[in-house]
Amino acid sequence: MIGDSIRQMPLAEARKLPFHRQPVFLLFLMAFAMPIAFATWSALLNNFVVEAASFTGVEIGWLHTVREIPGFLAVTVIFVIIFVREQVLGLVSLVLLGGASALTAYFPSVGGIMMLTLISSIGYHYYETVNQSLQLQWIEIEKAPQVLGWLTAAGSFASLIAYGALVLTWKAFDLSYTFVYMASGGITVAIAVFAFFYFPQFEAPNPQIKKMVLRRRYWLYYALQFVSGARRQIFLVFAAFMMVEHFGFEVHEVTSLFLINYVANMVLAPLIGKAIHRYGERNMLVVEYTGLSLVFLAYGGIYYFGWGVAVGAALYVLNHLFFSMAFAIKTYFQKIADPADIAPTAAVAFTINHIAAVFLPALLGYLWIVSEIGVFVLAAGMAVTSLVLSMLIPRHPTPGRETIFARGRAAPAE
Repeated sequence: MIGDSIRQMPLAEARKLPFHRQPVFLLFLMAFAMPIAFATWSALLNNFVVEAASFTGVEIGWLHTVREIPGFLAVTVIFVIIFVREQVLGLVSLVLLGGASALTAYFPSVGGIMMLTLISSIGYHYYETVNQSLQLQWIEIEKAPQVLGWLTAAGSFASLIAYGALVLTWKAFDLSYTFVYMASGGITVAIAVFAFFYFPQFEAPNPQIKKMVLRRRYWLYYALQFVSGARRQIFLVFAAFMMVEHFGFEVHEVTSLFLINYVANMVLAPLIGKAIHRYGERNMLVVEYTGLSLVFLAYGGIYYFGWGVAVGAALYVLNHLFFSMAFAIKTYFQKIADPADIAPTAAVAFTINHIAAVFLPALLGYLWIVSEIGVFVLAAGMAVTSLVLSMLIPRHPTPGRETIFARGRAAPAE
């Protein structure tokens, strides 16, 4: 298996190492490295595709459909980890993400942008799948909400650095897309290579099942993932695109908006983790989905009532903050899962999360041309669906109490 040449270390032994060599520090380093490339790519994307390749809503929809194909195929991670350790695969995926992002500006055409987006997306989605698995295996259940909150804050801090640098230097130094993409992607690659050689191979106490796992008792987790993926795509594809197309935002203005998002996220994510630990996944998800329902309806109001740029910017920030509560779905699954199911179920769930993402952006690109309001009303409907599903989570989920309908029943042997 690839990675065997690096020293292996049981998780219990690894926790005795200095903090900068422990598994949780590697998780923080990876959480920091990924957004350096991905956040920069996202911040520049809408302006780059409009200026370089004259994208409209149709092309941007197809681009995000292409971007989500690897997410739909994330289940193939199950077969890759037969030959490659999860820790190694996560770092190799970061190299792929950073390398492809670095080359983006060298292919300023519809075909070139689509090709590099697909390559970087393979790295991104494999990384996210493996990273989620490693988080749930390496972090104790009782500490998971707080640690995941801090990991989210670390990613936000990295995004903050990337966006802050763009805001301060884009116009002041007349930076090019080529320089910024190369610099950000190169940093991500460098961190991943360093982490590969610096850390031992950490061995979790529960060997992971290396085949596809679908369990009836996880049905609510699968449903939450499906609707979350569909709803999130509308935000990722069309909310920022609206700021460019409808309000005429330039690169530094879009980046400033992202900057506000991540400052708020960096401050609030640890507090959200504490709130999940105190109030439970169900209550926090109810808050998230209620807020998202109202925000998406208000997006439609921008077109219907002619609300101005300040409202659009405020809604974008609120939308992002509500999404930051979504790691409650991870901790819900951690509480109900068989420890050996974490890696295969993370891969299956990531694929489920991206089922709608493969076709929804392209279809909604055509709807966008006819009715922007219709796109956001559809997103609000998905948020309401998520709200109803979240109410089925028990206050204290455990194996055998995965939903409110399973209260008190022993976990089935599957």
